[in-house]
Amino acid sequence: MADKTLTARDVVSRLDSGMIIGIGGWGSRRKPMALVREILRSDLKDLTVVSYGGPDVGLLCAAGKVKKVVFGFVSLDSIALDPHFRAARQKGAVEVAEYDEGMLQWGLYAAGIRLPFLPTRAGLGSDVLKHNPDLKLVQDPYGTERLVAMPPLRLDAALVHMNRADAQGNGQFLGPDPYFDDLYCLAADQAFMSCERIVPTAELSAAGHSATIKINRQLVAGVVETPNGAHFTSCAPDYERDEAFQREYVKAAGDPQAWARFEKRYLSGTEDDYQAAVAARAEEVA
Repeated sequence: MADKTLTARDVVSRLDSGMIIGIGGWGSRRKPMALVREILRSDLKDLTVVSYGGPDVGLLCAAGKVKKVVFGFVSLDSIALDPHFRAARQKGAVEVAEYDEGMLQWGLYAAGIRLPFLPTRAGLGSDVLKHNPDLKLVQDPYGTERLVAMPPLRLDAALVHMNRADAQGNGQFLGPDPYFDDLYCLAADQAFMSCERIVPTAELSAAGHSATIKINRQLVAGVVETPNGAHFTSCAPDYERDEAFQREYVKAAGDPQAWARFEKRYLSGTEDDYQAAVAARAEEVA
């Protein structure tokens, strides 16, 4: 079977400006942040980002990479809103399509199984329909209900992060939740998976129940080993969210000069530079 190992730079070289990119994880949990940081270093722009958003969306908005965000929320979990996304939305700097969380899941699933829509009750009786006037209602052919027809969220590319993967593209989560990373991969023309560690295939089965091997190699175009690559989001059980760093991120976002210092220290160099700066910070506060 083909070896699909790539570098983060390889992945970003396969992306183009204007693409619709889905980013897995959930809020500030198991985000493919090393791949997001590689996008920050690139010339990519005018992206449509589909995400249960967290700092992935915030950082891309702060860097001016985003044209539109399709989302169920953009939260840092322990902090309600990502500050850069909030600022971008308040300024009208990005287009938005805000859906119920279940609608976003349904849109990814519809894209993955190549359906023109999936019916759902989610969104009925809410302002989702008001703020997304392109959504249509359909009549239940077996009864009297009218349901929301959720259109497919087809992706040009998907980026996800897993705890373990093999070189062929099978991916395993070891934490409490798979989120919807498999649906992102299913909905995408090409999917790229970063992971904490690439291991032999046999080790995936040895590490837990086979149901934790959530990403099928047939859906994956490339695998990138990125230790600590979800930082500063969590990647349980390998590590929890770096709450102190997250607070620093939020505080810096509120002041242009502080943000310039944050960018210079953490985001101006390579991924190795980022990880070294994070390690140095940890020593400073220890």
